[in-house]
Amino acid sequence: MASLVFLLLLSLCLLTKNGAADLNLNVADFGAIGDGKTDASRSFLSAWALACASRFPATIFVPPKTYLLRPTVFEGPCINRAVTIELNGILLAPADYNDMGSSISWLKFHRAEGLSIVGGYINGQGSTLWACKKGGHHCPTGARSLQFVNSRNVVVTNLTSINSKFYHIVIDDCDSVTLQGVRIIAPENSPNTDGIHIHQSTNVRVLNAGIKTGDDCISIGPGSKNVWVQRVACGPGHGISIGSLGQSEEEDGVQNVTAKHVVFNGTMNGFRIKTWARPSKGFVNGVLFQTAVMSNVRNPIIIDQSFCDGSGGCPNQNSGIKISGLTYKSIKGTSATEIAMKFNCSASSPCKGIKLQDIKLTYLSSQPALSFCKNAQGTAVGSVIPASCF
Repeated sequence: MASLVFLLLLSLCLLTKNGAADLNLNVADFGAIGDGKTDASRSFLSAWALACASRFPATIFVPPKTYLLRPTVFEGPCINRAVTIELNGILLAPADYNDMGSSISWLKFHRAEGLSIVGGYINGQGSTLWACKKGGHHCPTGARSLQFVNSRNVVVTNLTSINSKFYHIVIDDCDSVTLQGVRIIAPENSPNTDGIHIHQSTNVRVLNAGIKTGDDCISIGPGSKNVWVQRVACGPGHGISIGSLGQSEEEDGVQNVTAKHVVFNGTMNGFRIKTWARPSKGFVNGVLFQTAVMSNVRNPIIIDQSFCDGSGGCPNQNSGIKISGLTYKSIKGTSATEIAMKFNCSASSPCKGIKLQDIKLTYLSSQPALSFCKNAQGTAVGSVIPASCF
Protein backbone atom coordinates (compact mmCIF):
# COMPACT_ATOMS: atom_id res chain seq x y z
CA MET A 1 0.00 0.00 0.00
CA ALA A 2 2.85 2.38 0.85
CA SER A 3 4.46 1.83 -2.54
CA LEU A 4 1.14 2.51 -4.28
CA VAL A 5 0.77 5.80 -2.48
CA PHE A 6 4.36 6.71 -3.35
CA LEU A 7 3.78 6.02 -7.05
CA LEU A 8 0.55 8.00 -7.01
CA LEU A 9 2.29 10.95 -5.48
CA LEU A 10 5.07 10.80 -8.07
CA SER A 11 2.71 10.52 -11.01
CA LEU A 12 0.08 12.99 -9.89
CA CYS A 13 2.16 15.89 -8.54
CA LEU A 14 2.84 18.85 -10.82
CA LEU A 15 5.63 21.30 -10.06
CA THR A 16 4.72 24.95 -9.85
CA LYS A 17 7.05 27.72 -10.96
CA ASN A 18 8.50 28.19 -7.50
CA GLY A 19 9.19 24.51 -7.05
CA ALA A 20 6.37 23.74 -4.61
CA ALA A 21 4.51 20.52 -5.34
CA ASP A 22 0.82 21.00 -6.10
CA LEU A 23 -0.97 17.72 -5.54
CA ASN A 24 -3.44 16.60 -8.22
CA LEU A 25 -5.56 13.57 -7.40
CA ASN A 26 -8.14 11.70 -9.47
CA VAL A 27 -10.68 9.59 -7.57
CA ALA A 28 -10.54 7.03 -10.38
CA ASP A 29 -6.93 6.30 -9.42
CA PHE A 30 -8.20 5.30 -5.99
CA GLY A 31 -10.66 2.78 -7.40
CA ALA A 32 -13.79 4.90 -7.85
CA ILE A 33 -16.01 3.29 -10.48
CA GLY A 34 -18.44 5.76 -12.00
CA ASP A 35 -21.28 3.38 -12.82
CA GLY A 36 -23.79 4.80 -10.33
CA LYS A 37 -24.00 1.42 -8.57
CA THR A 38 -20.63 0.67 -6.99
CA ASP A 39 -19.93 2.35 -3.66
CA ALA A 40 -17.14 4.87 -4.21
CA SER A 41 -17.04 6.27 -0.67
CA ARG A 42 -13.68 4.76 0.27
CA SER A 43 -12.06 6.02 -2.91
CA PHE A 44 -13.21 9.57 -2.24
CA LEU A 45 -12.02 9.35 1.38
CA SER A 46 -8.61 8.04 0.31
CA ALA A 47 -8.15 10.98 -2.03
CA TRP A 48 -9.32 13.34 0.71
CA ALA A 49 -6.83 11.89 3.20
CA LEU A 50 -3.88 12.58 0.88
CA ALA A 51 -5.10 16.06 0.00
CA CYS A 52 -5.74 16.85 3.66
CA ALA A 53 -2.26 15.76 4.68
CA SER A 54 -0.45 17.66 1.91
CA ARG A 55 1.55 20.76 2.77
CA PHE A 56 0.84 22.22 -0.66
CA PRO A 57 -2.40 23.09 -2.52
CA ALA A 58 -4.29 20.02 -3.68
CA THR A 59 -7.03 19.33 -6.22
CA ILE A 60 -9.28 16.28 -6.14
CA PHE A 61 -10.60 15.67 -9.63
CA VAL A 62 -13.91 13.83 -10.10
CA PRO A 63 -14.36 12.72 -13.74
CA PRO A 64 -17.70 13.22 -15.55
CA LYS A 65 -19.33 9.97 -14.46
CA THR A 66 -21.93 8.98 -11.84
CA TYR A 67 -20.66 7.87 -8.42
CA LEU A 68 -22.66 6.22 -5.63
CA LEU A 69 -21.61 7.42 -2.19
CA ARG A 70 -22.97 6.20 1.11
CA PRO A 71 -22.95 8.62 4.09
CA THR A 72 -19.42 10.05 4.05
CA VAL A 73 -17.61 12.34 6.48
CA PHE A 74 -14.64 14.31 5.16
CA GLU A 75 -12.87 14.91 8.44
CA GLY A 76 -10.45 17.65 9.41
CA PRO A 77 -8.61 19.55 10.60
CA CYS A 78 -6.21 19.32 7.68
CA ILE A 79 -2.60 20.34 7.37
CA ASN A 80 -3.62 21.64 3.95
CA ARG A 81 -5.76 24.76 3.88
CA ALA A 82 -6.12 24.90 0.11
CA VAL A 83 -8.07 21.85 -1.06
CA THR A 84 -10.22 22.06 -4.19
CA ILE A 85 -12.74 19.41 -5.21
CA GLU A 86 -13.33 19.73 -8.93
CA LEU A 87 -16.63 17.92 -9.36
CA ASN A 88 -17.32 17.19 -13.01
CA GLY A 89 -19.62 14.26 -12.37
CA ILE A 90 -22.75 13.33 -10.43
CA LEU A 91 -22.75 12.06 -6.85
CA LEU A 92 -25.69 9.79 -5.96
CA ALA A 93 -27.03 9.03 -2.50
CA PRO A 94 -28.58 5.59 -1.90
CA ALA A 95 -32.15 5.64 -3.19
CA ASP A 96 -33.41 3.54 -0.27
CA TYR A 97 -33.45 5.71 2.85
CA ASN A 98 -32.88 2.60 4.96
CA ASP A 99 -29.41 2.34 3.43
CA MET A 100 -28.54 5.66 5.08
CA GLY A 101 -28.79 4.11 8.54
CA SER A 102 -29.08 6.71 11.30
CA SER A 103 -26.93 9.28 9.46
CA ILE A 104 -28.20 12.85 9.62
CA SER A 105 -25.82 13.88 6.83
CA TRP A 106 -24.99 12.35 3.48
CA LEU A 107 -21.89 14.38 2.56
CA LYS A 108 -20.37 16.09 5.59
CA PHE A 109 -17.27 18.26 5.86
CA HIS A 110 -16.16 18.61 9.48
CA ARG A 111 -13.49 21.09 10.58
CA ALA A 112 -12.50 21.92 7.01
CA GLU A 113 -10.61 25.12 6.30
CA GLY A 114 -9.74 26.67 2.95
CA LEU A 115 -11.98 24.27 1.02
CA SER A 116 -13.37 24.93 -2.47
CA ILE A 117 -15.97 22.80 -4.25
CA VAL A 118 -16.45 23.60 -7.92
CA GLY A 119 -19.23 22.45 -10.24
CA GLY A 120 -21.02 19.14 -10.45
CA TYR A 121 -24.27 17.60 -9.28
CA ILE A 122 -25.31 15.92 -6.05
CA ASN A 123 -28.53 13.90 -6.11
CA GLY A 124 -30.05 12.96 -2.76
CA GLN A 125 -32.67 10.65 -4.34
CA GLY A 126 -35.23 11.64 -1.74
CA SER A 127 -38.46 10.48 -3.38
CA THR A 128 -38.91 7.24 -1.39
CA LEU A 129 -38.49 9.07 1.92
CA TRP A 130 -40.90 11.82 0.84
CA ALA A 131 -43.48 9.15 -0.02
CA CYS A 132 -43.00 7.57 3.42
CA LYS A 133 -43.56 10.91 5.15
CA LYS A 134 -46.60 11.77 3.07
CA GLY A 135 -48.09 8.37 3.83
CA GLY A 136 -47.91 9.05 7.56
CA HIS A 137 -45.62 6.10 8.18
CA HIS A 138 -42.84 5.83 10.73
CA CYS A 139 -39.90 7.27 8.78
CA PRO A 140 -36.51 8.74 9.65
CA THR A 141 -36.08 12.50 9.50
CA GLY A 142 -33.69 12.13 6.60
CA ALA A 143 -30.12 13.12 5.82
CA ARG A 144 -28.90 16.57 4.84
CA SER A 145 -27.31 16.30 1.41
CA LEU A 146 -24.29 18.56 2.02
CA GLN A 147 -23.31 19.80 5.45
CA PHE A 148 -20.42 21.95 6.61
CA VAL A 149 -19.76 21.83 10.35
CA ASN A 150 -17.25 23.83 12.37
CA SER A 151 -15.53 24.90 9.14
CA ARG A 152 -14.12 28.19 7.84
CA ASN A 153 -13.12 29.83 4.57
CA VAL A 154 -15.27 27.56 2.41
CA VAL A 155 -16.34 28.41 -1.16
CA VAL A 156 -18.90 26.40 -3.16
CA THR A 157 -19.27 27.46 -6.80
CA ASN A 158 -21.72 26.34 -9.50
CA LEU A 159 -22.89 23.24 -7.65
CA THR A 160 -26.35 21.78 -8.33
CA SER A 161 -28.18 19.88 -5.59
CA ILE A 162 -31.18 17.77 -6.58
CA ASN A 163 -33.88 15.99 -4.56
CA SER A 164 -32.37 16.00 -1.10
CA LYS A 165 -33.90 13.62 1.42
CA PHE A 166 -33.94 16.47 3.96
CA TYR A 167 -32.18 19.88 3.80
CA HIS A 168 -30.02 20.40 0.72
CA ILE A 169 -27.11 22.50 2.05
CA VAL A 170 -26.47 23.18 5.75
CA ILE A 171 -23.93 25.62 7.17
CA ASP A 172 -23.53 24.91 10.88
CA ASP A 173 -21.12 26.59 13.30
CA CYS A 174 -19.01 27.97 10.45
CA ASP A 175 -17.21 31.20 9.63
CA SER A 176 -16.68 32.74 6.17
CA VAL A 177 -18.66 30.55 3.79
CA THR A 178 -19.61 31.62 0.25
CA LEU A 179 -22.16 29.84 -1.95
CA GLN A 180 -21.83 31.23 -5.48
CA GLY A 181 -24.01 30.20 -8.42
CA VAL A 182 -25.57 27.19 -6.70
CA ARG A 183 -28.74 25.60 -8.05
CA ILE A 184 -31.15 23.69 -5.84
CA ILE A 185 -34.03 21.67 -7.25
CA ALA A 186 -36.77 19.59 -5.62
CA PRO A 187 -40.53 19.27 -6.21
CA GLU A 188 -42.86 21.78 -4.61
CA ASN A 189 -44.51 19.03 -2.55
CA SER A 190 -41.27 17.51 -1.22
CA PRO A 191 -41.32 17.83 2.60
CA ASN A 192 -38.49 19.46 4.60
CA THR A 193 -36.26 20.04 1.59
CA ASP A 194 -34.97 23.46 2.65
CA GLY A 195 -32.54 24.82 0.08
CA ILE A 196 -29.90 26.45 2.27
CA HIS A 197 -29.99 26.42 6.07
CA ILE A 198 -27.64 28.66 8.06
CA HIS A 199 -27.21 28.00 11.78
CA GLN A 200 -24.85 29.47 14.38
CA SER A 201 -22.61 30.81 11.61
CA THR A 202 -20.90 34.11 10.78
CA ASN A 203 -19.98 35.83 7.51
CA VAL A 204 -22.06 33.73 5.14
CA ARG A 205 -22.75 34.86 1.56
CA VAL A 206 -25.26 33.39 -0.89
CA LEU A 207 -24.86 34.89 -4.36
CA ASN A 208 -26.49 34.26 -7.74
CA ALA A 209 -28.53 31.27 -6.60
CA GLY A 210 -31.60 29.61 -8.10
CA ILE A 211 -33.70 27.62 -5.64
CA LYS A 212 -36.81 25.55 -6.34
CA THR A 213 -37.87 23.38 -3.44
CA GLY A 214 -40.60 22.21 -1.08
CA ASP A 215 -39.66 24.25 1.98
CA ASP A 216 -37.69 27.44 2.72
CA CYS A 217 -35.43 28.51 -0.11
CA ILE A 218 -33.10 29.94 2.54
CA SER A 219 -33.59 29.60 6.29
CA ILE A 220 -31.52 31.47 8.85
CA GLY A 221 -31.39 29.98 12.32
CA PRO A 222 -30.23 31.06 15.79
CA GLY A 223 -26.74 32.43 16.27
CA SER A 224 -26.33 33.59 12.68
CA LYS A 225 -24.81 36.99 11.96
CA ASN A 226 -23.37 38.90 9.04
CA VAL A 227 -25.39 37.03 6.43
CA TRP A 228 -25.53 38.47 2.89
CA VAL A 229 -27.98 37.14 0.29
CA GLN A 230 -27.97 38.71 -3.17
CA ARG A 231 -29.40 37.89 -6.60
CA VAL A 232 -31.49 34.88 -5.69
CA ALA A 233 -34.48 33.42 -7.54
CA CYS A 234 -36.83 31.54 -5.21
CA GLY A 235 -39.83 29.49 -6.22
CA PRO A 236 -41.49 27.21 -5.65
CA GLY A 237 -40.73 27.16 -1.95
CA HIS A 238 -41.53 28.86 1.35
CA GLY A 239 -39.42 31.97 0.76
CA ILE A 240 -36.49 33.40 2.70
CA SER A 241 -37.02 32.87 6.42
CA ILE A 242 -35.37 33.96 9.62
CA GLY A 243 -36.44 31.18 11.92
CA SER A 244 -38.05 29.43 13.28
CA LEU A 245 -36.55 30.96 16.42
CA GLY A 246 -37.29 30.51 20.10
CA GLN A 247 -37.53 26.75 20.20
CA SER A 248 -35.43 26.88 23.36
CA GLU A 249 -35.27 29.60 25.99
CA GLU A 250 -31.47 29.90 25.92
CA GLU A 251 -30.86 30.83 22.32
CA ASP A 252 -28.45 33.11 20.48
CA GLY A 253 -29.83 35.95 18.39
CA VAL A 254 -29.77 36.72 14.68
CA GLN A 255 -28.16 39.99 13.56
CA ASN A 256 -26.91 41.84 10.50
CA VAL A 257 -28.81 40.05 7.74
CA THR A 258 -29.17 41.53 4.25
CA ALA A 259 -31.21 40.05 1.40
CA LYS A 260 -31.42 42.09 -1.80
CA HIS A 261 -32.20 41.67 -5.49
CA VAL A 262 -34.45 38.67 -4.91
CA VAL A 263 -37.27 37.31 -7.07
CA PHE A 264 -40.05 35.23 -5.51
CA ASN A 265 -42.32 33.33 -7.92
CA GLY A 266 -45.38 31.51 -6.59
CA THR A 267 -43.90 30.98 -3.14
CA MET A 268 -45.72 30.55 0.18
CA ASN A 269 -43.81 33.49 1.67
CA GLY A 270 -41.49 36.23 0.53
CA PHE A 271 -39.51 37.66 3.45
CA ARG A 272 -40.54 35.91 6.67
CA ILE A 273 -39.55 35.97 10.33
CA LYS A 274 -41.03 33.10 12.35
CA THR A 275 -40.76 32.51 16.11
CA TRP A 276 -42.23 30.07 18.58
CA ALA A 277 -44.88 31.44 20.94
CA ARG A 278 -42.99 30.78 24.15
CA PRO A 279 -40.31 32.41 26.33
CA SER A 280 -36.86 32.92 24.84
CA LYS A 281 -33.85 35.17 25.30
CA GLY A 282 -33.19 35.34 21.56
CA PHE A 283 -33.50 38.36 19.26
CA VAL A 284 -33.48 39.59 15.68
CA ASN A 285 -31.77 42.90 14.93
CA GLY A 286 -30.31 44.74 11.97
CA VAL A 287 -32.14 43.22 9.00
CA LEU A 288 -32.44 44.73 5.51
CA PHE A 289 -34.80 43.26 2.92
CA GLN A 290 -34.32 45.31 -0.24
CA THR A 291 -35.14 45.31 -3.95
CA ALA A 292 -37.42 42.33 -4.41
CA VAL A 293 -40.08 41.31 -6.89
CA MET A 294 -43.01 39.21 -5.66
CA SER A 295 -45.09 37.28 -8.18
CA ASN A 296 -48.24 35.63 -6.79
CA VAL A 297 -46.73 35.20 -3.32
CA ARG A 298 -49.09 34.17 -0.54
CA ASN A 299 -47.38 36.21 2.21
CA PRO A 300 -44.99 38.70 0.61
CA ILE A 301 -43.93 40.33 3.90
CA ILE A 302 -44.67 38.50 7.14
CA ILE A 303 -43.61 38.36 10.78
CA ASP A 304 -45.31 35.54 12.68
CA GLN A 305 -44.52 35.30 16.39
CA SER A 306 -47.34 32.88 17.17
CA PHE A 307 -45.87 29.69 15.73
CA CYS A 308 -46.85 26.54 17.63
CA ASP A 309 -47.08 23.20 15.88
CA GLY A 310 -49.36 21.57 18.46
CA SER A 311 -46.65 19.50 20.11
CA GLY A 312 -44.52 22.37 21.40
CA GLY A 313 -46.33 23.03 24.66
CA CYS A 314 -46.91 26.70 23.89
CA PRO A 315 -50.67 27.43 24.10
CA ASN A 316 -51.50 30.84 25.60
CA GLN A 317 -47.85 31.91 25.69
CA ASN A 318 -46.02 34.81 24.05
CA SER A 319 -42.81 34.76 22.07
CA GLY A 320 -39.82 36.14 23.94
CA ILE A 321 -37.85 36.85 20.75
CA LYS A 322 -37.15 40.59 20.57
CA ILE A 323 -37.42 41.86 16.98
CA SER A 324 -36.08 45.32 16.14
CA GLY A 325 -34.26 47.29 13.48
CA LEU A 326 -35.89 45.91 10.32
CA THR A 327 -36.00 47.70 6.96
CA TYR A 328 -38.15 46.69 3.99
CA LYS A 329 -37.21 48.77 0.95
CA SER A 330 -38.08 48.78 -2.77
CA ILE A 331 -40.36 45.76 -2.79
CA LYS A 332 -43.03 45.36 -5.44
CA GLY A 333 -45.27 42.77 -7.02
CA THR A 334 -48.43 40.76 -6.40
CA SER A 335 -49.83 39.00 -3.36
CA ALA A 336 -51.89 35.80 -3.68
CA THR A 337 -53.82 36.83 -0.54
CA GLU A 338 -55.49 40.07 0.47
CA ILE A 339 -53.08 40.74 3.35
CA ALA A 340 -49.77 41.50 1.67
CA MET A 341 -47.96 42.77 4.78
CA LYS A 342 -48.54 41.01 8.09
CA PHE A 343 -46.77 41.94 11.33
CA ASN A 344 -48.11 39.56 13.97
CA CYS A 345 -45.78 40.32 16.87
CA SER A 346 -45.57 39.28 20.51
CA ALA A 347 -47.59 41.01 23.21
CA SER A 348 -44.75 40.66 25.71
CA SER A 349 -41.99 41.56 23.18
CA PRO A 350 -43.48 43.89 20.56
CA CYS A 351 -41.65 44.43 17.27
CA LYS A 352 -39.88 47.79 17.26
CA GLY A 353 -38.11 49.93 14.70
CA ILE A 354 -39.68 48.54 11.53
CA LYS A 355 -39.15 50.80 8.51
CA LEU A 356 -41.13 50.52 5.28
CA GLN A 357 -39.90 52.40 2.22
CA ASP A 358 -41.07 52.35 -1.40
CA ILE A 359 -43.40 49.35 -1.23
CA LYS A 360 -45.97 48.49 -3.89
CA LEU A 361 -47.85 45.23 -3.44
CA THR A 362 -51.21 44.58 -5.07
CA TYR A 363 -53.71 41.77 -4.65
CA LEU A 364 -54.47 39.72 -7.76
CA SER A 365 -52.56 42.16 -9.96
CA SER A 366 -54.97 45.08 -9.63
CA GLN A 367 -57.12 44.92 -6.48
CA PRO A 368 -56.04 46.75 -3.33
CA ALA A 369 -54.12 44.76 -0.78
CA LEU A 370 -54.15 45.24 3.01
CA SER A 371 -51.65 45.36 5.82
CA PHE A 372 -52.08 43.91 9.32
CA CYS A 373 -50.35 44.92 12.55
CA LYS A 374 -50.43 43.44 16.02
CA ASN A 375 -47.96 44.64 18.65
CA ALA A 376 -45.80 46.25 15.95
CA GLN A 377 -44.20 49.69 15.88
CA GLY A 378 -42.57 51.37 12.92
CA THR A 379 -42.53 54.09 10.27
CA ALA A 380 -43.30 54.42 6.57
CA VAL A 381 -41.24 56.50 4.13
CA GLY A 382 -42.12 57.38 0.55
CA SER A 383 -44.89 55.52 -1.24
CA VAL A 384 -46.08 52.46 0.72
CA ILE A 385 -48.86 50.34 -0.81
CA PRO A 386 -50.78 48.89 0.94
CA ALA A 387 -50.85 51.66 3.49
CA SER A 388 -48.87 51.07 6.65
CA CYS A 389 -50.81 49.84 9.66
CA PHE A 390 -48.34 51.25 12.24
